[in-house]
Amino acid sequence: MTGDLTGRTALVTGAGAGIGRETAVLLARRGADVVVNSRTAEGGLHTVSAIMADGGRAVLAAGDVADPATAAAAVAVALERFGRLDILVNNAGIAIPGTVETTSDSELERMLAVNVKGMVHMCRAALPALRETRGVIVNVASAAALKGHHERAVYAATKGAAVALTRSMAVDHATHGVRVNCVCPGTTLTPALADKIAAAPDPSAQEAAFVARQPLGRLGRADEIAAAIAFVASDEAAFMTGSVLVVDGGMTM
Repeated sequence: MTGDLTGRTALVTGAGAGIGRETAVLLARRGADVVVNSRTAEGGLHTVSAIMADGGRAVLAAGDVADPATAAAAVAVALERFGRLDILVNNAGIAIPGTVETTSDSELERMLAVNVKGMVHMCRAALPALRETRGVIVNVASAAALKGHHERAVYAATKGAAVALTRSMAVDHATHGVRVNCVCPGTTLTPALADKIAAAPDPSAQEAAFVARQPLGRLGRADEIAAAIAFVASDEAAFMTGSVLVVDGGMTM
């Protein structure tokens, strides 16, 4: 099997929907046992059910990654249920539109708490177990970290932090055999994006604007981003660390 992950355990944050759900399901299809983190139990249980219906093994670890206790609990679930942790996918994230002038302090703090601090919390909790297995961390950032976007200032800053964190962690932990890489998706059709399109005054115009960002002329699919994450997490990418894999339909060309 391409990218065979049999015998390994993966922890995927923000796996209740969208890219996170597709990633959790794909890793399970490739043989991994999966710990599904989701801020809400409802979304996470849907992902767990999808994995189990497909013959895989999965368990829910609900909680907000902004809370350090969520990270410790999720890693504990992996070790208690499956006995090891090999892959951490830091996918949980939040995007609140605005410029630096229009973004409120509460919005600033929330994006920092989830997109940056949450990633740090998860890595800190997972690293002892990942050193034991010579495991992999995959941080999900965004093409917004690499190219300016209208009214995405703070969000882009948090995703830029994810890229910088990836590179620094890769240096820190290479001697421990832990690889750390980053995937930067372009505009991807997830439930969150679909909601934004539907809520716009002119949904058709809003969708066209999102599509126009990509030279390939379409939105990305969550399963396409999941495939990139699964590749980076597999032994096929064993010589990759500190890398930023851009999957954006040409947005950052």
